[in-house]
Amino acid sequence: MKKLSLIAIAVVSAVFLIIGCTNKNNTNPQMNQEKTLNKEVLTSDKQASLSPEQILQNLKEGNERFVNNNLTPRDYQAQVKATTDGQYPEAVVISCIDSRVPVEQVFDKGVGDIFVARVAGNFVNEDILGSTEYGTAVAGSKVIVVMGHKSCGAVKAAIDDVQMGNITAMLSKIKPAVEMTADYDGEQSTDNDDYVTEVVKNNVTHTIEQMREDSPMIAELERNGDVVIAGAFYDLETGKVTFLD
Repeated sequence: MKKLSLIAIAVVSAVFLIIGCTNKNNTNPQMNQEKTLNKEVLTSDKQASLSPEQILQNLKEGNERFVNNNLTPRDYQAQVKATTDGQYPEAVVISCIDSRVPVEQVFDKGVGDIFVARVAGNFVNEDILGSTEYGTAVAGSKVIVVMGHKSCGAVKAAIDDVQMGNITAMLSKIKPAVEMTADYDGEQSTDNDDYVTEVVKNNVTHTIEQMREDSPMIAELERNGDVVIAGAFYDLETGKVTFLD
């Protein structure tokens, strides 16, 4: 019996030793992972070195990582500290306020990488145009992305001519896109997803046209090749961003 007890003690000790080693081994990879978190932020020199075409490609590659659930691990606190004294974003993204469109994550961007302006229906007005002029002419961003999304509630409300408080006035900014889709060959109602998608894309096109018309500053930057304006469509079901011609 005494011999058996000694054996039992030895077995238990071995088990605890194995558990201890396992926990220790589990801790080290986590510590190593923390050390490899991306701490880099955009600097003035890095921003200046990027062309609009490179930035667009970066956005596309970032979205591919988002779709594949392979976002860049980041040290956000380090990025917060690194951007305290200045910001040099590469792009301005004008998006809908829809909570299912997390813009920074959609393009796999960190602190200080992009400006994001959000309004239901991703249209432009004086405030958003002024913000975009600041982002480009002052802060140096070289790409403007206007991004609509599938099943946009604001676009559907414009199609249905919703009358509700300040929403009514807001929807008037989207109504031109509905008119642009008047020749759509099919059921023109919010029950038709394909029709809604066409209106969403036309709304992106209209927003870009309004930007060029109402902001001579942005239009000139585009003419000079300093800024590229791109339309985009976000698929709620897949997370995929398609850039529009």
